[in-house]
Amino acid sequence: MREDIRNFSIIAHIDHGKSTLADRILELTKAVSAREMRDQVLDDMDLEREKGITIKAKAIRLEYAADDGKKYTLNLIDTPGHVDFTYEVARSLVACEGTLLVVDAAQGVEAQTLANVYLANENNLKIIPVINKIDLPNADILSVKHQIMEIMDGDEAAILQTSAKLGKGIKEVLEAIVHQIPPPRGSPDGPLSALVFDSVFDPYRGAVIYVRVFDGTLRQGMKIEMMSTGKKFEVDELGVFHLKMVSAPSLEAGEVGYLVAGIKDIHSVKIGDTIIDPSKPGIKPYGRLREVKPFVFCGLYPVNTADYEHLKKALERLRLNDASFEYQAEDSVLGYGFRCGFLGLLHMEIVRERLEREYNLALVVTAPNVIYRIKKIKGTKRKKKDSPEEEGEIIYINNPADLPPESEIAEIAEPLVKVTIILPGEFLGGVMKLMEKRRSKFISMKYINPQRVILTYELPLAEMIAGFYDRLKSVSRGFASLDYQHIGYKAGDLAKLVILINYEPVEALSVILPREKAYYRAQKIAKELKEVIPRQQIPVPIQAKIENRIIARETIRAFRKDVTAKLYGGDVTRKRKLLEKQKEGKKKMKRLGKVDVPQEAFLTFLKFSEEE
Repeated sequence: MREDIRNFSIIAHIDHGKSTLADRILELTKAVSAREMRDQVLDDMDLEREKGITIKAKAIRLEYAADDGKKYTLNLIDTPGHVDFTYEVARSLVACEGTLLVVDAAQGVEAQTLANVYLANENNLKIIPVINKIDLPNADILSVKHQIMEIMDGDEAAILQTSAKLGKGIKEVLEAIVHQIPPPRGSPDGPLSALVFDSVFDPYRGAVIYVRVFDGTLRQGMKIEMMSTGKKFEVDELGVFHLKMVSAPSLEAGEVGYLVAGIKDIHSVKIGDTIIDPSKPGIKPYGRLREVKPFVFCGLYPVNTADYEHLKKALERLRLNDASFEYQAEDSVLGYGFRCGFLGLLHMEIVRERLEREYNLALVVTAPNVIYRIKKIKGTKRKKKDSPEEEGEIIYINNPADLPPESEIAEIAEPLVKVTIILPGEFLGGVMKLMEKRRSKFISMKYINPQRVILTYELPLAEMIAGFYDRLKSVSRGFASLDYQHIGYKAGDLAKLVILINYEPVEALSVILPREKAYYRAQKIAKELKEVIPRQQIPVPIQAKIENRIIARETIRAFRKDVTAKLYGGDVTRKRKLLEKQKEGKKKMKRLGKVDVPQEAFLTFLKFSEEE
């Protein structure tokens, strides 16, 4: 057991000052020189610096000489604060024994603060509460202390106060870390057991695996085995995380670092896997890291069809670094692409931007949707009798095009989320009115203090991905914070809205939605498509139907060529003959002609935000 090691992370709601606090800790421990220092020094992605948010958890090793005269090794992991990146936080907490819970002195406890406390408690971590930004003129330290005591047990006097911007209280935070957070357990002489909590792909060295060693010792040149795949490798390089990766001869129990073993096949590495010594089998897998399932899906297609293979390799490498999204190949009217699953809309946007920037890809993204659970009528023919997801006549679909015919469906259920909203009491009326419009069910309301309220609702996930977050920020003037968790499925009166262009169904434009909203949505879609699809030589009808009933129609007028312009007189039968010939030609075009749907028509769906 290494008494001189402390593994900890920093967790907080978005924009409460985690990265700034990490900067000050790095400065005080001299982990970064004045020349190398900059704001958000651990956020090394351009996207993170542009948006001012942390997207990927970052690890760094610090050396600290405490007031008791001892020297300590601190492994700090800075985590994201947005609800879409909760999986990053969960992975970081598994590698730690304690955590700093940072709360803004002006904003107080918010939704993600609450969620992070629950995550830390699940992992049995020591939580050190820290009130940050005490220098703000509108800081209400006493009120925030009471809010913290409402969500966690402990002594109010133990709550630390800092101003990361001014560097106040940082020394006290470091002293609390070394004296309150327990040292890691485990023996360096025991059989090897190390957890894979992250990884990145290096084109020259292969997979670079981030590990936390719980027992035993990792050494350069030793043989290792991945428990989930049974594949064996030889360790080429070991190291620890300073501002850059620094090579080390070994990693002992309690330490956090990286290993390189010449792994070129990225499918050999799985986040949450346990690394063992093949000569000492019998170790149980370290099972504290649970897999997450994506709930928001969309299609990603290369603008240039020749980039399909490039996109495939990019997704494989990104999946190694971000295990919380999934993808599978599909083809549609947009060509060959991939159906991708994400944890939320911001996660979807970040993945798309990373693909475009890091891999120089131009992409078309289809409208986001969710997974639906379909219960089929007994006795209907199955496509695959031995398909596991269709046992009991229940299937799951993430693409409206895969919905079975109406005659085979007994019930359609949509995913449900439990939403926690923390907001000032003055915006309560506006937020509750918004929730009523979104098919929500009220669960509870609790006052943290006279000014702040916690609202809990059940809400269909499909309502959340249709501009909900922007509307919530609008009605609360940016003061409301949101957290959500998936709680299951709920059957509803849902139907598939099919768009027909020139009497041909376009499955890429299909959508599953509540029957009560179908007429409004159909009218809106038909009108918008009429604006973006170019005129043809024939009239092009745009129709929207549910089951076998057309509920909306718009017609794009045809170009009309004046075939009689060349006539300069003579009998009227000559004019009639030319017009009849044109009429016959138009009939033939209607019968044989096809309408090309431009990509702008699909992008219209992304811009579409339903307003009642």
